[in-house]
Amino acid sequence: IEDIIEPYLIQQGFIQRTPRGRVLTANAWRHLGLDAPKDLAQQQIGLFQEE
Repeated sequence: IEDIIEPYLIQQGFIQRTPRGRVLTANAWRHLGLDAPKDLAQQQIGLFQEE
């Protein structure tokens, strides 16, 4: 999967690699017919941050 599907999804603009893993892009949310979170960059909470 990581060698074939992931590069394709990155090339199509559906996912991004981040230091904390993979995240969906706004393009992927649109493709799925869903509303993207208000702030895609702050979807994940840091290890020492409170919710």
